[in-house]
Amino acid sequence: MNILVINAGSSSLKYQLIEMKTEKVIAKGNCERIGIDGRISHTTFDSRKFEEECPFPTHTEAFEKVVYALTESPASVISSMDEINAVGHRVVHGGEFFSKTTKITDEVINKIDELKEFAPLHNPAHALAMWACNKVIPVNVPQAAIFDTAFHQSIPDFAYIYGLPYECYEKYGVRKYGFHGSSHRFVGACLAEKTNRNLRSMKIVSCHLGNGSSITAICNGKSIDTTMGFTPLDGVLMGTRSGSLDPSVVTFLQKKLNMNPSQIDEYMNKKSGMLGIGGYADNREITDFANKGDERAILATLILRYGIKKYIGAYAAAMGGIDAVIFTGGIGENAADIRRDVCLDMEFLGIEFDVEKNADPETRGKFMKLTKEQSSTEVWIVPTNEELMIARDTKELFGL
Repeated sequence: MNILVINAGSSSLKYQLIEMKTEKVIAKGNCERIGIDGRISHTTFDSRKFEEECPFPTHTEAFEKVVYALTESPASVISSMDEINAVGHRVVHGGEFFSKTTKITDEVINKIDELKEFAPLHNPAHALAMWACNKVIPVNVPQAAIFDTAFHQSIPDFAYIYGLPYECYEKYGVRKYGFHGSSHRFVGACLAEKTNRNLRSMKIVSCHLGNGSSITAICNGKSIDTTMGFTPLDGVLMGTRSGSLDPSVVTFLQKKLNMNPSQIDEYMNKKSGMLGIGGYADNREITDFANKGDERAILATLILRYGIKKYIGAYAAAMGGIDAVIFTGGIGENAADIRRDVCLDMEFLGIEFDVEKNADPETRGKFMKLTKEQSSTEVWIVPTNEELMIARDTKELFGL
């Protein structure tokens, strides 16, 4: 059984074809620069490649090229699209309308597009990709929408309502939504499964750390709070995003910098974070310069570490205890120095951190326990796999 996973952006279309019996990726690729010129990069499980410069006026042409790559190119893996049993689409924002994986219909696509006010860079692209997919995928192949925000719909109202007039929530939907839901759900379930424990009796703080980062409190299998809020701007310091700040900073800077709302939004989302403080958005570059003594790079690393540590403590308090801390994402899985600095001096939370195991290069990107045997609170690296979570959800929805 094969499931095609789609992650569409405004000018890109990433995909993976997953064979669900073994849960192995048999092909993956990316269509880039849609609406500009176009390029596809496609790789198979046995390392065959297909790359081509080609025009992608819209997502439809990109999907047509994906079909060609999968079925006819020198790196094809199936003979026809009839060998695909279902398609799962990642959707960034489902608002309060979608709290679970949903079968795609015309009405669902329209509603996803209507939610573009909450995610203007993502939801319109998701909708366009779904319409395009309808044109090239056999009509009998079911499609599902999997929402980043869905996992966080279990957050209680006292944790998601902001201290604004209540009509802001009622009329405009202003509230905490949370993101990275598929990742947090995957790693929590993975930890429980691999350690033979019941997720519904565990208290976990999941740290998804990458260019975009979020931390989630998972209590008894459900998200009860998360650091990203109304948008992915909130929470800890990120590659180019500011993270949490006093809202008055926004209006103050608008006046000082003579910016309109769109400009200040771009300033906080694309020019701030580690880039704005240390000069580089990539954690590897920031770390390199910090190790060379660059003071602003050092400051950026300290801000990030402090934020992660602070939220772990806060969420342990919110859950009334903590069983495990998970590090995942590109930074979480690979940056041993960040894991070390966050977890040291956390004995009061029951964390007895194993510095030597954490520093071992063999831990990079692997499922690994990083605490000593006597530690009452465990720390784990759990590699995330959002695409597999999307494929599993799609399979379950359609009973495949």
